[in-house]
Amino acid sequence: MSGVEIEVSNFGNGEIVKFGGEYYMFKMSSYVRNPVVKPQDLGLVWEESGQKKIGAVFNGGAEICGDKIILAPRCHKEYHKSEFYDPKIGVKRTILENYVSEVYLLESDDGINFRRRDDIVIKGDGSEHSDFLYGIEDIRIIKTKERYFLIGCGKIKPPFKGDNADRVAVYSTTDLEKIDYHGIITSFDSRNAILAEHDKGFYMFLRFYPNVYLVKLDDIEVILNPGANGEYWKNVSDTKERYFFMGVGDFRHESEKIGPGTPLILTDEGWLFIYHAVGKIDREICDRYGLKEEIKRGYSVNVALLDYDRPEKIIARSKFPIYIPNRSYELYGDDEYPVDVPAVVFPVGAIKIENKLFVYAGSGDKYEILLTCDIDMLVDYLVRYYKR
Repeated sequence: MSGVEIEVSNFGNGEIVKFGGEYYMFKMSSYVRNPVVKPQDLGLVWEESGQKKIGAVFNGGAEICGDKIILAPRCHKEYHKSEFYDPKIGVKRTILENYVSEVYLLESDDGINFRRRDDIVIKGDGSEHSDFLYGIEDIRIIKTKERYFLIGCGKIKPPFKGDNADRVAVYSTTDLEKIDYHGIITSFDSRNAILAEHDKGFYMFLRFYPNVYLVKLDDIEVILNPGANGEYWKNVSDTKERYFFMGVGDFRHESEKIGPGTPLILTDEGWLFIYHAVGKIDREICDRYGLKEEIKRGYSVNVALLDYDRPEKIIARSKFPIYIPNRSYELYGDDEYPVDVPAVVFPVGAIKIENKLFVYAGSGDKYEILLTCDIDMLVDYLVRYYKR
C-alpha cells in the first residue's frame, strides 16, 4: 500500500472512443492544470540581451517514497536554440546549444504541487565524475526490494552533435536523499533504459535505435558495477538480435523509432509496458483530440500488456497511441507556453495509487505534465480489443 493519501477521484479515468467502424482507441486524461511543473517554478530563467529567457524542466522519473511522490526531471538553463538538418529522417530539427542538463529531485504531497527536495542535484557536467561531461538526462526511478535505482542517459558528447553520444548511467539510493553513482555502460550507445525486478531476477529494457530489446540479467551486479562488467554488456550489444522485443513499422505513428517509457506497472493481468514512439500521427487520430491536421512528426504515448511470468511475451498491444500532443505546451507553443521541441509528449515516470495510474511526461521538451487513467479500464481495453 502506498503511504500517499490522494483523493484519486479528482483525477481523470481516461476514455475509450470508437475509431472508424471496427476499432477503439484509449485516451488518457490530461490533468486540468497542466503543466504541473514549469521552468519558472524552479527559477530556471535568465536575462539575455534585455529579454527574459525561460529554461526547461521535463522528462521526470517518478516514485513514491514514504508519504511523498518524488519526481526527478532534467533541468536546463542558459542555452540557445537553432536548427539543423537531420539526414536520418530528412527534415530540419531543433538544435539546442550549451544544453547540459542536470537532474533535480522534487517532492509532492498531492502529485501536482512540487517543491525542491533538499536542493539535491545530480550533475552531469564532469564536476562529480569524468566518464560523461555533457549532461544527465531522462532518469527513471525504479523501486526494488533493496533500493531505488535511478537509471538515466549520460551524454559523452554535446547533445545534437552526432551519433554514439548516449550511455546508460546508473545510480542507486535507499532513501532518495543520499545517491550513489555506479558508472556508465561503456560498451554501446543507448538511452531510455528501464530496469524491472521480477521473482526470477532482473530484466532490462534497452533501446538500440530504432527498436526495443529485453535482456534478462545474469546478476544485479552487472548493473551495480557496469565498469567491471564491460565484457558482459559488449556481448549483449554484439548479440542484440537475441534480445529483440519490439520493433518499428507496425503503425505509422511508430515508423521512426520507439523506446521504453516508464517503469513497468504490475496489474492483475500482467505488466503494463508504457513506451514512446515517433512517427507521423494520422489526421484520423488527431481528429479524436480536436486537431484539424495531422502531426507530420510527433512523439506519442503508447502501451502494451506483457505476460507476468514471461515479460518478453506481449499479450496485447494497442493499435493506437493512448495520448498524443494536442495542447499548446505539447505541440508548437504560444506566447504563454513556448516550447523547445515541437509535438513531443514523452512518458518517463509512472506510479499506481489505488486504481489510478499517474504518468508523468515531458511536453515540448520544456514542461512536466501529468496524465491519468483508471488502470482496470486500460487493461480491459487492451485485453478486449487488442489481445494477440
